[in-house]
Amino acid sequence: MTSSPVRDTTRLRPPARRVLRAAVTHDPVGVGELEALVADASAGAVVSFAGVVRDHDGGRAVTRIEYEGHPGAQAVLAEVAADVAARTDVEALAVAHRLGPLAVGEAALVVAVSGAHRQEAFAAAALLVDEVKLRLPVWKRQVFPDGTDEWVACP
Repeated sequence: MTSSPVRDTTRLRPPARRVLRAAVTHDPVGVGELEALVADASAGAVVSFAGVVRDHDGGRAVTRIEYEGHPGAQAVLAEVAADVAARTDVEALAVAHRLGPLAVGEAALVVAVSGAHRQEAFAAAALLVDEVKLRLPVWKRQVFPDGTDEWVACP
């Protein structure tokens, strides 16, 4: 006996699955900016995530991070966003990843997702973050207080 997928009968229409922004940028990006972008009258949930530069890694203090991106990073991010939108029941999503030098506390990766229900919005936001981390050709250079540095997730 196979079960049929449960149909969400609370919706007036199917999920829109729109990608409203997928940007690799040197400019600061705020969570509020992307949340406002994905807001939708049919969305009962807006979930956001900001991956911020922390002051430590691997037991060492970190003073700043520098992100370098492959020239094709923008196209890859657009592909990742479209893929996640197509695979989930989101109304809309937006994602941005910073390049260049970032200070402790600055956002490096920002995601916002709207959905009819919180479960699907949380799941889509988590999937989007995971897929960006897995597929986006962006590499991180951590700088330590003594002036040394270390490249992370760099081929």
